[in-house]
Amino acid sequence: MSERTTERLSVFKTYKLYVGGKFPRSESGRVYEVTTATSAADAAGKGKWLANAPLSSRKDARDAVVAARKAFGGWSGATAYNRGQVLYRIAEMLEGRKDQFVREVADAEGLSKSKAAAVVDAAIDRWVWYAGWTDKIGQIVGGANPVAGPFLNLSTPEPTGVVTVVAPQESSFLGLVSVLAPVIATGNTAIVIASEKAPLPALSLGEVLATSDLPGGVVNILSGRTAELATPLAAHQDVNAIDLTGADDVLAKELEVAAADNLKRVLRPQPVDFSADPGTRRLTAFLETKTVWHPTGSLGASGSAY
Repeated sequence: MSERTTERLSVFKTYKLYVGGKFPRSESGRVYEVTTATSAADAAGKGKWLANAPLSSRKDARDAVVAARKAFGGWSGATAYNRGQVLYRIAEMLEGRKDQFVREVADAEGLSKSKAAAVVDAAIDRWVWYAGWTDKIGQIVGGANPVAGPFLNLSTPEPTGVVTVVAPQESSFLGLVSVLAPVIATGNTAIVIASEKAPLPALSLGEVLATSDLPGGVVNILSGRTAELATPLAAHQDVNAIDLTGADDVLAKELEVAAADNLKRVLRPQPVDFSADPGTRRLTAFLETKTVWHPTGSLGASGSAY
């Protein structure tokens, strides 16, 4: 008696937003098609269908701000050492799902499997690198200041608050990690607008964050039309800063004008080689400096003071 084989139906992955530690669909119910990367020489001009990604609305963006603000107190109040542990745990989880991200990055950026694997390895290493900086950046940008008088003052860095991150359009994973990790490493919370044409690695990153030790709301990930989402977030009164890395020149200027209304910190877009040493520029981009003054006093006839 011969065995009869049956073909299984394909089980397609459903991609969702990541907001407040949960995975909602867009409140609008809208989706858009995501396809593989195509080259200029591709006559058809359209890649292979990969998935339907949520097309986020302004309401989704406002919900993300609420979640980020709610999470800010706990995350900014955590010790720098604890934040480093959490970022390292994210790298561990990424390592365990590396094969999935290699496939998604290869499709998103039109890379061979070997090149995509190198990109994913670099992104995981970047998480580890920023994890190591969480309890060291304060020593670089803070310190005791010399004062000509009976005073002592100390300057310490503090997170700016809720940061909107317009993720790079071309570097869907390494670029995303390179702009997101320093924001949360320094105690800020983030609203990420994923690459419009290649959002799947970012949406999958949300699944990793949810299964790590990162509190819900610290990172919120939206997919959809970059301009449609970035414009209300740039003007939102409860957003403290915005990273314009993934905005084109025209959109970046519009967002800068909108951001000026409540004096947001703005990190302007500029050419970046995400494979290069990132330095500390992004770590300090969304930090404020708090200076505390202390009086000194005499301890006795010897003139010693504290």
